Amino acid sequence: MIRRFGEVPEPGRTYQIRVGVYALLPQGRDLLLTCQFDPDPDLQLPGGGIDPGESPIAALHREVFEETGWHIAAPRRIGTFRRFAYMPEYDLWAEKICLIYRARPVRQIGPPTETNHLPLWMDADHASTVLGNPGDRHFAALFAKSG
Repeated sequence: MIRRFGEVPEPGRTYQIRVGVYALLPQGRDLLLTCQFDPDPDLQLPGGGIDPGESPIAALHREVFEETGWHIAAPRRIGTFRRFAYMPEYDLWAEKICLIYRARPVRQIGPPTETNHLPLWMDADHASTVLGNPGDRHFAALFAKSG
C-alpha cells in the first residue's frame, strides 16, 4: 500500500492516475528546490509527470532540468507517496503517484526551460516546513534527520 499525504479523495469524484518523479537534490545540508509561480507561488521538489513511453529516470533528468536548469547524476529511488489534487494546468483531478529519488546535482547549465519556475537552495530543515505539499515536506524532513 502506498502512503497517502494530503487531502482525502472526495466521494463520487473521478481521479485520473498520474505518475510522476521528484528529486531530493542535496548539497551539504541544503536542497535544490523549485518555486512554480503559476497559478500561485508553490515551493516544490523538482520533478513532474512521466511522458508516455518515457522511463522514470529519463523523466527525472528532463523534469529537473526543465524546472531548475541543473543536470543531475546517480539518481536512486528512496520512496513513493500518493496524493489527491486538482491540477489547474490540466483542468484535471488526479491521484498523483509520486516516485521520490535522491540524486546529486552536478551543475547548472542555465535558467529553467519551463516558464514560471525559479530554482533556489534552502536548508533542509526549513524546506521540511515550507514545501507546498505534505509528501514533499515528509521526504525533506527525512533527509534533514539523516543527512
